[in-house]
Amino acid sequence: MRTGPDKTPHQPQKRTLSGFSRLVEQVKAWPSVAHLLRAADRFNDRMGSQFGAAITYFSFLSLIPILMVSFAAVGFVLASNPDLLAELIGKIVNSISDPTLASTLKNTVNTAIQQRTTVGLTGLALALYSGISWMGNLREAIRAQSRDVWERNPQDQEKIYFRYTRDFVSLTGLLIALIVTLSLTSIAGSAQAAIVHALGLDGIEWLRPAMTLIALSISIFANYLLFLWIFWMLPRHKPKKKALLRGTLLAAIGFEVIKFVMTMTLPQVARSPSGAAFGSVIGLMAFFYFFARLTLFCAAWIATAQYQEDQVAK
Repeated sequence: MRTGPDKTPHQPQKRTLSGFSRLVEQVKAWPSVAHLLRAADRFNDRMGSQFGAAITYFSFLSLIPILMVSFAAVGFVLASNPDLLAELIGKIVNSISDPTLASTLKNTVNTAIQQRTTVGLTGLALALYSGISWMGNLREAIRAQSRDVWERNPQDQEKIYFRYTRDFVSLTGLLIALIVTLSLTSIAGSAQAAIVHALGLDGIEWLRPAMTLIALSISIFANYLLFLWIFWMLPRHKPKKKALLRGTLLAAIGFEVIKFVMTMTLPQVARSPSGAAFGSVIGLMAFFYFFARLTLFCAAWIATAQYQEDQVAK
C-alpha cells in the first residue's frame, strides 16, 4: 500500500524542462527580443526570403547591360588610343599559345571597338530598363514589409506611367546617395592616410587600431546615409522617427558585417578550382542576397517597432 507521492526518475527532467521553458518565456518578454521576434515573424509571413531572392535575380541580371556599357566605354578609349590598342592586342597574342584562340580574341576586340556605339546605346537602354525594374521590385518588397496589412489596398495601386516615373526618380536618388556614400568613404580614407603620413605617424603601432576604428566608423556612417534614404523614401507611409533612426543603424552595422565576411571568405573560395571559375559569380549573388535580406528584415524591424510617444519622420 502506497503512503507517499509517486516519485519517478522523469520528475527531475520535467522540472528542468519546465524551468528552461520559463527562462525562454522570460527572455522572449524582453522588449528587444520581443521586437526581433515580431520582425522575424513579419519577415517570414510576408515572404521576405522570396522577395530577397527576386531582388538578387534582378540585381544580377542588371549587371549584363552595365557590362555592355563598360565594354563600349573601353572601346571608345581603345579607338582613340591606337598605341594602347596595339599593346593590348600584343599581350593577347603573346599570352596565348594557341594561334586560333589568339586570332579569335583579337577579332573579338576589334569587333567590340567597331560596334562600340551600338553596344553602348543598347546597353544603356537595357541598363535603364533593368535598373527601373530593379528599383520597382525593391520598392514593392520594402512596402510589403512596411504596410500595416499584407494585402495592397486600392490606394497602393499606381498607374504604370506614374510608377515608372517614380521608380526612375527613386533610382536616380539611390545612385546619387550611393555616389555620395562612396565618395565620403574614399575621401575620408584618403584624407586619413594623408594626414597620418604628413605627421610622420606611419610607424606607430598603437595608432593602427585607432585608424582602423575611425575608418570603420566612417564606413558605417556612409552605410547609414544610404539606408536612411532607402527606408525613408521608398515606403509609402513614413516610418516612426525613432524606429527609422535605430533600424537604419542596425542595417548600417549589418551591411558592414556582410562586407567584412565577404572580404574574408571570397579569397578562400577562389583558391579552389571551382571557386576560381565561379567564385566571382557566387560571391556577387551571395552579396546581393544578403543585402536584400538585410534590407527587408530591417524594414520589418522598423515597421514592428513599438515605442512610447512615437514621432513620425517628416
